Amino acid sequence: MEDNMTAHELTSSDFTDANEPFSLFGTWLKDAEESEVNDPTAVALATVDPDGLPNLRMVLLKGFDERGFVFYTNFESQKGREILATPKAAMCFHWKSLRRQVRLRGPVEIVSDEEADEYFKTRPRGSRIGAWASKQSRPLESRFALEKSVAEYTARYAIGEIPRPQYWSGFRIRPISIEFWHDRPFRLHDRIEFRRAAPEGGWTKVRMYP
Repeated sequence: MEDNMTAHELTSSDFTDANEPFSLFGTWLKDAEESEVNDPTAVALATVDPDGLPNLRMVLLKGFDERGFVFYTNFESQKGREILATPKAAMCFHWKSLRRQVRLRGPVEIVSDEEADEYFKTRPRGSRIGAWASKQSRPLESRFALEKSVAEYTARYAIGEIPRPQYWSGFRIRPISIEFWHDRPFRLHDRIEFRRAAPEGGWTKVRMYP
């Protein structure tokens, strides 16, 4: 954060007056798109393995609305297998330039084939080839083996559209809690959490101690 940040910017708490989380998240994401140097949609994604041990990695948010927060992956990857086995997950956005953080968690559903197909078509051609060529999260004997696989699928789909692999699609986290955190001096931060009992329910808002 810039040392010359004004006291108003550090202590502004207007966001705590928000009545629902999705429009507030949209505002914060727009701010991040203007201030973050790289990947404002980057988010830490937490899942659990069969033993209940958490796994954490960075993914890119590819869409959100009142239904939830969407990202895409190979379902045969570690995170894909873990979510299919235990369809619950959590996310944490941290926008350092803004001194803001958003945490959310909830059950997970698979997006529709139509949604996945539509998004897949927007990916660069090389990324679509990569979805076929990479056995994500599994051992790789050498870089050459990956490059060979890429070459094979590039030749296979040299002409025309590249179809979406059946094992590649999207997940939507349907949050039951979303917390917004903003830095304030002396670690007396502003925190509000929106909660609901189920993804279809209405929100209640709670202000939290820092």
